[in-house]
Amino acid sequence: MAITNKIRFGVVGTNFITDWVIAGARQDERFELVAVYSRTQETADAFAARHQIPYTFTSLEEMAQSPLIDAVYIASPNFLHAPQSILCMKHGKHVLCEKPFASNAREAREMIEASRKYNVTLMEAMKPTLTPNFRAVRENLHRLGTIRRYFSCYCQYSSRYDKFKEGIVLNAFKPELSNGAMMDIGIYTLYPMVVLFGRPEKVEATGVVLSSGADGQGAVNFQYKGMNATILYSKIANSSLPTEIQGEEGNIILDRVNIISKVTYLPRIAAAAGKSAIPEPQDISAVTDKDEYYYEVAEFIDLVLAGKRESAINSHDNSLITVEIIDVIRRQLGVVYPADR
Repeated sequence: MAITNKIRFGVVGTNFITDWVIAGARQDERFELVAVYSRTQETADAFAARHQIPYTFTSLEEMAQSPLIDAVYIASPNFLHAPQSILCMKHGKHVLCEKPFASNAREAREMIEASRKYNVTLMEAMKPTLTPNFRAVRENLHRLGTIRRYFSCYCQYSSRYDKFKEGIVLNAFKPELSNGAMMDIGIYTLYPMVVLFGRPEKVEATGVVLSSGADGQGAVNFQYKGMNATILYSKIANSSLPTEIQGEEGNIILDRVNIISKVTYLPRIAAAAGKSAIPEPQDISAVTDKDEYYYEVAEFIDLVLAGKRESAINSHDNSLITVEIIDVIRRQLGVVYPADR
């Protein structure tokens, strides 16, 4: 049967992340890739040839105005997310914007307002929260009883840090691009916390700010009513620590928060004198038969076809709260972006 509900996409950004998203997106028959924007024709042509894309643009304004596309996936440098998203929405295009949503909360609010004003779908491409394994976490949360702590860790030593130590500052550590460890990987520990528990009452951050002015790593404590949360993130050291949600009746453990491949439920050991049997961990992982990037694109297409402006999970509120928290963390660490001015 022919698929008639195709959504025609243009992409902005020609790096590896776009390659990965396209591979996942093509598992959804409704996804049709028709255009690519790059600042240079040469880069646009090479990317178009690699992915069999019929149309190329070197003017984003022209692509945004084009009747050839319905939606745009934006994976440009962070500092361009807001202006490029708003430009596309102004011309009636739906926008799937790569994380982080924006450089700061002011930009995020402007993006959300544009989605409302032009009545188009806007969603942050934060992939873990839309996967079947994150749904397994949400569906089993009640088994933990009263939740007391959320702990999440994502520390991955960056090859670009080796260059940094040689005196070569690559994009990953440039504040002028609204980059740094929190924006790049710390957000993966933060966004699920916001989806599950909402806005914290208190934020306390410590970290290492590099000579470029970007953060290299951080540790943040959060206070919620009756519970605490802690996140660790780094681009200058590695960690193999999992993510864990701790409740009075048991724990849920996620092997990796950015790519959740295993979710385990661990019932609480019964309080008893002497030796007691240790309960067996239960594998509550979902069957994941698609590419990890498939789910965010499928969610976005569902929203566009249903005429909804936002996702219930990667909602405008969740994206805004996350950016507002990052603003507080940056302020406490002393990280300033040109986009803030």
